[in-house]
Amino acid sequence: MADVLLYSDTERSAAMRHEVPIGIGDPFGYAEVGGKSIILISSLDQARVAAVRPEAEIIEWADVGFYELLESGMPRDQMLLELISRAVARVGLKDAFVDPDFPLAVADRLRADGVTLTPDHDTFAARRRAKSPAELAGIRRAQKAAEAGMAAAAAVLRAAVPEGDKVVIDGVPVTAEQVRDALRAACAEHGAIAPPDVIVASVWQGFGHEAGSGPLPANLPIHIDLWPRDEESGCWADMARTFVVGEPDARTLELDALAREAHVTARDAIRPGITGRELHALACDIFEATGHKTLRTGPGEDPNEGFQFSLGHGVGLEVHEDPGMGQAGRSPLVAGDVVAIEPGLWDRNVGMLGSEDLVLVTEDGHEILTDYPYDLKP
Repeated sequence: MADVLLYSDTERSAAMRHEVPIGIGDPFGYAEVGGKSIILISSLDQARVAAVRPEAEIIEWADVGFYELLESGMPRDQMLLELISRAVARVGLKDAFVDPDFPLAVADRLRADGVTLTPDHDTFAARRRAKSPAELAGIRRAQKAAEAGMAAAAAVLRAAVPEGDKVVIDGVPVTAEQVRDALRAACAEHGAIAPPDVIVASVWQGFGHEAGSGPLPANLPIHIDLWPRDEESGCWADMARTFVVGEPDARTLELDALAREAHVTARDAIRPGITGRELHALACDIFEATGHKTLRTGPGEDPNEGFQFSLGHGVGLEVHEDPGMGQAGRSPLVAGDVVAIEPGLWDRNVGMLGSEDLVLVTEDGHEILTDYPYDLKP
């Protein structure tokens, strides 16, 4: 078994959070040497780490000269480099795989010490593919929060009526910010914070990851995409739905039906062994058969029109993680993967039509984690 080394905190590093599944804001070291787990940690966090990783050897900063270095006059950043250097030498680590986000200053110091470090995405991505029971429980909680957030957004839109080209409540235009505030509050009440850039958008606000702002349109799609993070586990969920306040036109209904067909077809084909590329192709087949451009064919006159994005992505300690679910998704799905499925169609005159579900890959197929209707009516 290859040795590995991580140096980060568990708030910024999904790789570290997987190995030490608690929130720790200060950087620390994690190594596996000869199959043995070793953690270099401050005394402030030592007991908490020992509780979640009781089999690991704990090296406390004092064990490698912390107090001596405090009195040496060495700057703090250099002192931390010296401590990690001493700890790595103490455990006999000579050659290790590191996460591609491994800090450059630490890598430079250890390489100067003669340690060989090899950044390797696949090593750490593979460790996180099959979710632990605690991670899966966190994803389920985050998904329930997402559904509560979507319900809160829908409640605002349900109270609105068309007035001219806008939707209003008591004569006042409803804005993307108003809907976003309602859904974020609902997510927070369920223990999962949604970031400030979750999407409440329409054809008026553009395409892609633009969050949306200002008044929302009547009789046109309003696309809502939110991804809350469970505070306890650090795991994410991701879901999307599209609503229309008023009467959708024939074009909107046509695109919605196609997007839903692609969604159900790809989602229901999820199982161990199939690749994201194969699932993406199922959606592309449906769209291309009706004349729509896809990521597979390349764009048309409008570079955004059609299905110019991936089918989805893995979800876990990062909101976008392995496995790939598009043209580059050549890694077969495995039991324990959690993936978001979000095929859709963008039309320059209508906007975005599509929905997103979270799906767990099981030993014999899949489990849909999202429980929320697909109706255009909010």
